[in-house]
Amino acid sequence: MSETETHTSSTPAPKPDAPAGTNPGLKARIDRYFEITRRGSTYGREIRGGLVTFVTMAYIVILNPLILGGFSADQAAVDVAGGWLPNGQVAAVTALTAGVMTILFGAVARLPFGFAAGLGINSFLAVSVVGQVTWPEAMGLVVINGLIIVLLASTGLRELIFNAVPRQLKIAITVGIGLFIAFIGLVDSGFVRASGAASPPVQLGDNGSVVSLPTAVFVLGLIILGILVARKVKAALLIGIVATTLIAVVLEAIFKVGPSFGQNPDGWNLNAPVLPTSIVSLPDLSLVGQVSFGAFDRIGILAASMLVFTLVFTNFFDAMGTMTGLASEADVADEKGNFPRLKSALIVEGVGAVVGGATSASSNTVFIESGAGIGEGARTGLANIVTGLLFLAAMFFTPLTQIVPLEVAAAALVIVGAMMVSQIRFIDFTEFSIVLPVFLTIIVMPLTYSIANGIGAGFITWVLVRSFSGKARGISPLLWVVAAGFLVFFVRGPIEVLFGA
Repeated sequence: MSETETHTSSTPAPKPDAPAGTNPGLKARIDRYFEITRRGSTYGREIRGGLVTFVTMAYIVILNPLILGGFSADQAAVDVAGGWLPNGQVAAVTALTAGVMTILFGAVARLPFGFAAGLGINSFLAVSVVGQVTWPEAMGLVVINGLIIVLLASTGLRELIFNAVPRQLKIAITVGIGLFIAFIGLVDSGFVRASGAASPPVQLGDNGSVVSLPTAVFVLGLIILGILVARKVKAALLIGIVATTLIAVVLEAIFKVGPSFGQNPDGWNLNAPVLPTSIVSLPDLSLVGQVSFGAFDRIGILAASMLVFTLVFTNFFDAMGTMTGLASEADVADEKGNFPRLKSALIVEGVGAVVGGATSASSNTVFIESGAGIGEGARTGLANIVTGLLFLAAMFFTPLTQIVPLEVAAAALVIVGAMMVSQIRFIDFTEFSIVLPVFLTIIVMPLTYSIANGIGAGFITWVLVRSFSGKARGISPLLWVVAAGFLVFFVRGPIEVLFGA
């Protein structure tokens, strides 16, 4: 977050590479390759940032199996043939794929953007896709989606689309993602909950009151983290997460709240913060390679193609938006919002979908939680190497990943969201043809729980409002094409009904 007060004092201005001989050997080569010194970072910041990113992302090893799999068929997402994915196997491939892709992205793109199974796509698979096809066939569609994205990125089309987005919209995407991840943190912590009524749809806590111990721990963590960041304490996020987790462990030992399991509203959202009885567990990687491309035969070419279209659009623009926000936060973006090795980054992101489908972990993509590591000072791909190695270790140390409760990670997300929202000061609010698209981009993301939806709303209103305001010449023709694609994306339901898909 280049422009925020938090890091302008703690992160020195970028410096040229250190002269030969001042940092000899392997360390100097690592420094030059990842551009650690050039980006004003240090080895310590990269390691801390990588650790914080892992801590805030580790919940995916628990959550992804709950979405895709289960402990038995009666509480799992069962496919059209009665098949289901065992929880332990999904957890193993989730950690494996996240580790491999995070390291690959760090080594190739050299940016501190962690990878893991995308929550939007895994939910789409479990809720909408496997009712029509088998799990291997659903993962086959994910692989096809990834191959299409790799093709678009390698031909340069994805980069052209990225470059065609106006700077004001790129800033709006950053701000929208900030609100989105803050909203995720507020919901994950139980601070904001569904009311169960038509109006208002959400409310504060339970009936307008914070009554659960886990939510109180979130509030306490938010205050601790906020004070540490405001005081510019080094390793503020890491210290705050560890301190709040220790408090949560003590409180759980005293009050024995337990996890919610979707039934106890006063319980911990995913995992109770307790010390594990065992530390090491051997991973079961049986799901690797369980892929089939028979969906086109089972449900027809048109229906399968519409599923792939939805996957591609969601994957494509969610990742683009997330990378835009994180690059701005890490101060590696230029004045147009572009960042180094953009094409390589977009290709590797597509590879994440291919690998995720091939391992049955679901499409792997850039995680907005990486902003927590960036907030801790990460600026290079070295942080990703740290995060990736920790994910690989998590395959064998799964019990340890369950110590940090989701409520503590949620507090860090709200802090990072606040940091990202501060970018709003660079948006031009003097012209309404800019204000409306920017506003819709920002507000639609959290309200629809989708980065892609916010980008789509912003693109469509930008080309229409700006054009009919006499500013059509400044709009890239490619942006018109993408806006038309988003229009199809938003009305894909009626289209599927029309063509009997």
